[in-house]
Amino acid sequence: MNKKPKIKLQLSTTDKILELISWVLLFGLWVLALTQYSELPETIVTHYNLKGEADAYGSKKTLFFLPVLATLIGVGLTLLTKYPHTYNNYPVDITPSNAEFQYKNATRMLRYLKLSVLLIFGALTYQTLKNDPIDDLGLWFIPFTLILIFIPIINFIVKAKKP
Repeated sequence: MNKKPKIKLQLSTTDKILELISWVLLFGLWVLALTQYSELPETIVTHYNLKGEADAYGSKKTLFFLPVLATLIGVGLTLLTKYPHTYNNYPVDITPSNAEFQYKNATRMLRYLKLSVLLIFGALTYQTLKNDPIDDLGLWFIPFTLILIFIPIINFIVKAKKP
């Protein structure tokens, strides 16, 4: 296995904006959960099926599962962006001549994925806080989620394979 070069990447303006938006969304997710918690009934929706219909209920304490998980994912993806030379899933061989481009491409994908996950968790938290059993997520939610997750990945692969 060839050893990938280590490069200290400078954040572009786009990368800084993606980071800022992600952290603002995460902060907002916590604020929303903390400020609305006392207004919730003791039992809330904890799961939706593929049709977007509520199919499981639990204690209102489970509301904090989404912000906690979003925080872990957000911090984890942020840490990963600092070590692109450790990734083993590049679709091309990493060489000294292409390392900077490939690392920037990979870290940008992770930033978009982090933003996507936070948007998805924000939508789920908002829906949970509405606590309206008649108003489900709807059929739009699964395609929305898949699009948010797969577009950055496909974009990364296409860009990575360009000469």
